Amino acid sequence: MAKRGGYPGGMIPGNYSNLMKQAQRMQRQMEEQQAALEQKEFTASAGGGAVTVVITGKHELKSVKISPDVVDPEDVEMLEDLIIAAMNEALSQVESAQGENLDKLTGGLGGLPGMNGLF
Repeated sequence: MAKRGGYPGGMIPGNYSNLMKQAQRMQRQMEEQQAALEQKEFTASAGGGAVTVVITGKHELKSVKISPDVVDPEDVEMLEDLIIAAMNEALSQVESAQGENLDKLTGGLGGLPGMNGLF
């Protein structure tokens, strides 16, 4: 029975060792950047500064500041909407920072089909 395909020893031709080292370095850099991002704080406001929130890169809410001028017992829904808008903006900032970090690391992978926009 003849062997089909493959390479001697099952190895991929080329410098597999260098490829693995690059992958490990990239993984280490991603972990370092993620740890740094988790320590950062992101601030966003809504309603012209009526509501301001601060969150961490871990998506943890640190603080909420509400201007007394926006507190209206007759219109609680508006205040809720402002809080949601500020939180969504802050979360968007975190996601954007994560994407920028990933782009820095994967920038050298240019020729891989379908890589752009995956992360």
